[in-house]
Amino acid sequence: MKLLVRDAGWRGLLMVGMCRSNRLAHAAARPYTTAVMNALSSHVHFGDNLAFLRGMASASVDLVYVDPPFNTGKVQRKTRMKTSSDEKGDRTGFGGRRYATEIGASTEYSDIFDDYMAFLEPRLREAYRVLKPTGALYLHLDYREVHYAKVLLDKVFGRECFQNEIIWAYDYGGRPKNRWPAKHDNILYYVKDHAHFTFNREDIDRIPYMAPGLVGPEKAARGKLPTDTWWQTIVPPGGRESTGYATQKPLPILRRIITASSNPGELVLDFFAGSGTTGVAAAELGRRFLLVDENPQAIEVMRKRFEGLPDVIFVGQ
Repeated sequence: MKLLVRDAGWRGLLMVGMCRSNRLAHAAARPYTTAVMNALSSHVHFGDNLAFLRGMASASVDLVYVDPPFNTGKVQRKTRMKTSSDEKGDRTGFGGRRYATEIGASTEYSDIFDDYMAFLEPRLREAYRVLKPTGALYLHLDYREVHYAKVLLDKVFGRECFQNEIIWAYDYGGRPKNRWPAKHDNILYYVKDHAHFTFNREDIDRIPYMAPGLVGPEKAARGKLPTDTWWQTIVPPGGRESTGYATQKPLPILRRIITASSNPGELVLDFFAGSGTTGVAAAELGRRFLLVDENPQAIEVMRKRFEGLPDVIFVGQ
């Protein structure tokens, strides 16, 4: 069911629908209100995301997806590796074949917070402010902080605007011996107006029925709408999609979110941009994107990733 009449054209980060005196007051306080004027461009900004958000116009974004640090209490680090067939290599693969390993660049960031909610709350309040009335937020976390974030978002958006807790399930990595292995992330989905929002049900990718013989050939061929549990492998280390960036998320996850909760030509914001997966998926689907990150390594990864995309403007570095 499509609940949104598409907005005509991008008003960028300009103040719309406010009296003149309020527009001038906000423009003075918000340094980024006229920073993005080209309706055909997407942007990557280097810098502090809270300062950037506070400089944005209210009701200027159609969809927000954010994948902030999970507060793991560790420095997240990833080193890229390449392997090539070599009889004298240092690794043994399938069938006894030998491979040589080449160590590439490393990326890292600190994921340690004394008061994680105090860090997250002002950013989520700004995300609510910059969303259009028909907009949606997807907040990507894991078991460590998602319960506290749910309580916070209920206050920011209102409990009636909570739509789903999406479980992204995967099966990769180590298995502790003293508890059930944690093999899922949590994505909280909120809308700004529970009566009027975008959800493009017919455009979402379909998944196979587990018992196709019970639904008939036509339904089986079409597949079914995914539930709130999404099975999707992580980005394989060394695979074609991998950028080598720590915590890179798979493209199919972002494609599904952006397809469901935005329309072609609209603006998608990710202010914990990391490797830029949100931007790649948005560009593939004909949306514009606005990405923010303060990690120079992330900006460098995105520069390489967006080399083949026209109309991507980097600001601040």
